[in-house]
Amino acid sequence: MAPWREARDGVVLVVRVTPRGGRDAIDGVEAMADGREVLKVRVRVAPEGGEANAAVIKLLAAALKLRRADIEVTAGATARVKQIALRGDARQLMDAIERLPKT
Repeated sequence: MAPWREARDGVVLVVRVTPRGGRDAIDGVEAMADGREVLKVRVRVAPEGGEANAAVIKLLAAALKLRRADIEVTAGATARVKQIALRGDARQLMDAIERLPKT
């Protein structure tokens, strides 16, 4: 099952963040040990003071051509696995997520 699903006002995306990952990049979809699929994301910054969350939002905004205000961490703010709400047209967002470059 894909790590995103349609929501009332857009899409909910499940990501696994690697802080201090050496670069800001989207590494594609990965199955975790429990069978859940997540979108792997890495950011350069440390997970201190919300900097990693801000970097993830900035990266996703650029990749999906969204405003940062349309992206919000809704669960897992201090965890590696997070739920992120993307506001906008759900079909367009899901298509954009499927086309994300895998770096």
